[in-house]
Order: sequence, then structure tokens, then C-alpha cells
Amino acid sequence: MAQAIRPNTVGGLFATDGKPHPLQDTLLAVTLVLGITAFVTAMFHNLHLLSSWTGLVGILTGAYGQWISETTRERFGLIIGLGASAVGFFLGMAHGGLFGGVF
Repeated sequence: MAQAIRPNTVGGLFATDGKPHPLQDTLLAVTLVLGITAFVTAMFHNLHLLSSWTGLVGILTGAYGQWISETTRERFGLIIGLGASAVGFFLGMAHGGLFGGVF
């Protein structure tokens, strides 16, 4: 009956292969935080600098995270963060852009 016992391969919350991925998890968390910040601040016209810059940085970190991601859970979270970052970036650009009102 030794075949009835299977090892627990779940690992962490974002590692479905049972191995730790600290860099990918960090990029996932940073992308989600930047995406949420960009999305929420894009709803306010006077916060276009914050929304456009956080959206741009969120897009860049999410793209790099997608490039080096190893599990489906990481990719799913990164796509959510990338989408929120892109919406925040584009609305921030529509409200004044990266340097609008500074120069």
C-alpha cells in the first residue's frame, strides 16, 4: 500500500510545482500593488501623474514577470495586475500624461 501515499506537492500559494519562486512572487505582488494603485488613481483627474507612472512601471514589471514566470498561478495574477496597470496608464495618459502640467 505504499503507492496510496502521495507527497504533498502544493508548496506555497503561488508555487504549484512545489518549488519556491521568490523573485516571481515578488514581481507578482509588486505588479498587483502598482496595478491597483494605477487603476484607483486613474479615476481622479488630478492624479494623472501618479496613475500614469504607476501604470507604466506596473506594465514593465508585469511584462518581466510574465517572461520569467514558471507556474500558471503566477501568470494569472500577473495578467490581472497587467490589465489594471494598463487601464490606469491609459486613463492617466488621457488625463494629462506622464509630464502633464509639470513643464
